[in-house]
Amino acid sequence: MNKIAQVPIGDTFFGKTGHFLADLPGLGQLVSLIANNAIVVAGVIFLFLIIFAGFQMITAGGDSQKFQQGQNIITAGFIGFIIVLAAFLIVRFIESSLGIPIFE
Repeated sequence: MNKIAQVPIGDTFFGKTGHFLADLPGLGQLVSLIANNAIVVAGVIFLFLIIFAGFQMITAGGDSQKFQQGQNIITAGFIGFIIVLAAFLIVRFIESSLGIPIFE
């Protein structure tokens, strides 16, 4: 299983042109990089969804359908953020309880 995480991907996919991902020694580090930044990306998307939905709710002008649509956007964004956060925390819990380094 460790052999998959150590597949050299830097030179294979990004070449030796100085790409910032060319320094990755293996697939495990790429997955760790993506997983650790997933919460940040999900948070930024959630923030933009709140701003967009709030703008839509403010400009509804008494139209209950637009207002409800804004509420649905906020609800869906919150549920999506909670799912990403829960998945990350579950993987971290499994990693710490079993002692298996999933995110290197």
